[in-house]
Amino acid sequence: MSIFDHAEFRDHEQVVFAHDPLSGLKAIIAIHNSYLGPALGGLQIHPYRNDAQALGNVLRSSRTMTFKSALADLSHGGGKAVIIADPRYDKTPALLEAMGHLIDSLNGRYIAAEDLGSNAADMQALARVTPHVMGLRNPAGAGGDPSPFTAWGVYNAMRGAVRHALGKEELRGVQVAIQGVGHVGARLARYLHEAGARLVLSDVDSHAVNSLARHVDARVVAPKAIFDVDADIFAPCAMGDVLNAEVCRRLQTCIVVGAANDQLAEPACAEQLHARGIVYVPDYVANAGGVIEVAWQRRADYDRRRVMAHIAGIERTLETILERAGREGLPPVAIADRLAEERFVKRRIQAT
Repeated sequence: MSIFDHAEFRDHEQVVFAHDPLSGLKAIIAIHNSYLGPALGGLQIHPYRNDAQALGNVLRSSRTMTFKSALADLSHGGGKAVIIADPRYDKTPALLEAMGHLIDSLNGRYIAAEDLGSNAADMQALARVTPHVMGLRNPAGAGGDPSPFTAWGVYNAMRGAVRHALGKEELRGVQVAIQGVGHVGARLARYLHEAGARLVLSDVDSHAVNSLARHVDARVVAPKAIFDVDADIFAPCAMGDVLNAEVCRRLQTCIVVGAANDQLAEPACAEQLHARGIVYVPDYVANAGGVIEVAWQRRADYDRRRVMAHIAGIERTLETILERAGREGLPPVAIADRLAEERFVKRRIQAT
C-alpha cells in the first residue's frame, strides 16, 4: 500500500524513514503541517510490533500535534518522531547520535521534545548533534519534567468542563476517577486534592497508587473497575485508545477529560459519548500544557508565571469550544477540529 493511501496520512507534508546499520537506528519522522511554524512533537522510543504500527502512530500523533499547537496559540505546526527500539536495552549514545543527525538533516522543519521512552537526558544527547531540540534545562528554569505543566493544563480544562456541564465555579466536592497515576496523573491528583475534589484512583502499579492515595485521601479501585466508578469526571491519564465502544457504554460520568494522548480508539466514540450526554474534552485541548511550556523555551523572555498563565488559558479555549458545540448540537471534538483548522488555514492564506 502506498503511504499516500494510508488511513492516517491525511495530507502530511513530509514523512521520513531512516535506517543506520551501524547504530541500529530505525526511525520515522512525520511532519503533518507547518502553516503556523516549524513542526514540534515528541520523540518516542518504543519496540513497536511492526513497522506498520509505528507508522500509524507517528502519522496520527503528528496530526494531533498540529491541532494541539493551533488551539494553544503556538507558532508551531505538528510533528512526531519514533525510534523503533526498546529504550531499556537499545538506547545507546550511538543510536541517539544517529537520530540527532536525522533531525538535523531536516534543517529545523521538525523540533524534537521528550516523549514515551525518551527523557531530558536524551534531549541533551541530541542537542550535542542538532540545535533542533527542546526540553533542555536552562538557567531561567525552563526544561526538565513536563508533567507539572501538562497536569496544570488538564486541571484548568476540568474547571472549564465542570462550569459548563455541572454549573459549578470550583472543583470542591467534585468526584474525579483518575486512570493512571504516573508523573502527570499523580500531579493532577495533587492539584485536585488541594482544590477539595474527591478522588478515585487506579493504576497497574499497586504500590504507586496506594502510596499516592494515602497522600490525597483517595479511594483505590482495580484497573478494570475504574470505568464503572460513579463519578462526575473520568480522567484517562494512562495509555491512548482507552475510549473504545465498550468503555463508552460503561462510563458512569458526565465529563471525560484527561492527560492521555489519542484517547479515542476510533472517531465514532466521540459521537457515542455525545449521544449519551457525556462531555468529552478533546485530549489535544486538555493536555497541551507540556507543549506550551516547551514552546516557551525558545523565547528569550521565558518566565514560569507567564507560562502557567498561558496554560491556564486552556480553560477559556475550552469554554469557547463547548459553547459552540452546545449551540450547534455537535460533539466538542468536531468544533475543536474546526477551530484549529480555522487558525492554521488563516495563517496559510496570510502567507500566500
